Amino acid sequence: MSENILGTEKIHKLFIKFCLPAVASMVIAGMQGMIDGIFVGNFTGELGLASVNIAQPFMQLIYGCTFVVCIGAISSMGRLLGEGNEGEAQDVFRTSMITVLVATLVLTLVGTFFSKQVAAVLGANEEIISGVSTYIKTISLFAPFIALKVLFGFTDRIIGRPEEYLKATIVSVVVQIILNVIFLKFLGLGIGGAALATGISNIAGFFVVLPYILNKKNKINLFKGKFNSKIIWPVCYNGSSEGVTSISTAVATFLFNMAFMEIAGPAGVAAFTAITYMANFGILLMFGISDGVTPIISYNFGDDNKKRVRESMKLSIISTFIIGLVIFLILVVFSTPLVKMFTSTNIEVINLASSGAKIYAFAFLINGFNIVTSGYFTAIGNAKASIIVSGSRGLVFIVVGIFVLPMFLGVNGIWFTVPFAEIVTVFIGMYILKKH
Repeated sequence: MSENILGTEKIHKLFIKFCLPAVASMVIAGMQGMIDGIFVGNFTGELGLASVNIAQPFMQLIYGCTFVVCIGAISSMGRLLGEGNEGEAQDVFRTSMITVLVATLVLTLVGTFFSKQVAAVLGANEEIISGVSTYIKTISLFAPFIALKVLFGFTDRIIGRPEEYLKATIVSVVVQIILNVIFLKFLGLGIGGAALATGISNIAGFFVVLPYILNKKNKINLFKGKFNSKIIWPVCYNGSSEGVTSISTAVATFLFNMAFMEIAGPAGVAAFTAITYMANFGILLMFGISDGVTPIISYNFGDDNKKRVRESMKLSIISTFIIGLVIFLILVVFSTPLVKMFTSTNIEVINLASSGAKIYAFAFLINGFNIVTSGYFTAIGNAKASIIVSGSRGLVFIVVGIFVLPMFLGVNGIWFTVPFAEIVTVFIGMYILKKH
């Protein structure tokens, strides 16, 4: 990555150059889960859609382990390059690659040999445990490729190629759509076919981001650096807020599934699945902004240029608020036709999801601030503050809300849980920022 560009080019130009590919990459990558939902919902029905959602916490575990290492590594490498310490930055990359490989290989073994046990723990009943188990077993085989695609793609940003990860995600989605049509529509492979399509599509994306990591001329590449076990903890701790986000998502999904299963049965889980697919699209836009601005913030923080750091934060907060406002309006006005993308025949699911979307939508008016704040603290190496913000919005107040609000509001209380958690976290984030 060019020091002159990050240190001297106007922030709004850097913001566009780095954030647009990051946003597009995040959204397209997020579409992979949505594509599974669309194909499974339309070709296997309500139970298939519920099965895929029950399995999502395992997917979040894969991504959680991946992002803990990758985000921590990118933040560290950015600051080190800003300080002019290229050798140590290369050591961070080598150590992070080995660490994430070991972690995902362990998950592959767990998913392969204990898929039914994992499905049962995640709340699958006799109706759907077979489908959930199949999805977990299949997708676990591809966990190392998923992790390396993310690490290599994010590292491409550090060496000045932010568009490479975007190319990888585009290739992944195109391959996934083609394979879903073949596996589900023509071959009738069901849930296992959807997982297989997702896994193979990630391998395709991996080969897109690989070439620049193999180029010995780049500051960060596969052939330089050495493994240093002392680096593992600082990297993982610095990226731990991203892990908290993924783990929180997994726990929250589990709790929501249990709550909806108890109140509304599989139809409730299917309705929640449809809403989360739509909501994740907006959230991924915001995380794209946060991820895209991370190299800019971390580099300039390492270079002690605080004015440019503040400019980057201001642009990020304004951008995510505008995105949130648009998503809010879309969910309120177009909830019913959006839900029908996932299930067009079950009136109970359509009505439940459509009314829930209008409540859930309020979270988007404020969650951009929380996402950017957490990402900012990760970028500057303040992992504790980042964990507090991400844990508050994604876990602590989700647990509080989901156990308390339904007691007074019934099923609407479940839908209100996410807006409640985001509102409380805004005040926490503002306090920490002011103190910082």
